[in-house]
Amino acid sequence: MKYWKYYMAALAVIVLDQAVKLIVHYNMEMGLPGEIHLIGDWLKLHYTLNPGMAFGVELGSEYGKLILTLFRLVAMFGISYYLYYLVKHHAPKGLIWCIALILGGAIGNLIDSTFYGVWFDNAPYGSSTPWFHGQVIDMFYIDIWEGIVPHWVPLLGGKPMSLWPIFNVADSAIFIGVLLILFNQKRFFGEHHEPEHKTTVEQQQGL
Repeated sequence: MKYWKYYMAALAVIVLDQAVKLIVHYNMEMGLPGEIHLIGDWLKLHYTLNPGMAFGVELGSEYGKLILTLFRLVAMFGISYYLYYLVKHHAPKGLIWCIALILGGAIGNLIDSTFYGVWFDNAPYGSSTPWFHGQVIDMFYIDIWEGIVPHWVPLLGGKPMSLWPIFNVADSAIFIGVLLILFNQKRFFGEHHEPEHKTTVEQQQGL
């Protein structure tokens, strides 16, 4: 049970992520015509397809999407094992829950990449096969800012820019998991060195 509660948490993320994606796919029109405003113009539901990674970043080659999907598949097994390893070695529970969130998010988007090209026929035009070429469904749209960057800003000054991330439940789980790990590095990783440090001090005192 000490292992499975964390894997069940990851499964809960997967189920919620896929449920939201299916609801959006079957009940919303894609793009601006189907957009739903939740909090003014700041937070909206906006059905869009993401052929690459977060924020639409793609690998620029004919096999880029396939490579990305296979990487996600390998990462899924790696994270799954790392979660098992952390539980077995009594790592801080906060870290384990964060890894469970990341695992659930990774599998959630992997399902899209692997199967949605077949189930929803949404593989990019020209794909060699719909398998492993599915596009990820995104829907949460935060419209932060859009305009011209001030000229005094180095490199970007005078250029148009938009800050409007569009993401899904899986992305949110990964983001929250990584963010919590970054904010708690000392607590999650530093405490494992304390017993070793104490032993070293005691040895010096013995000398």
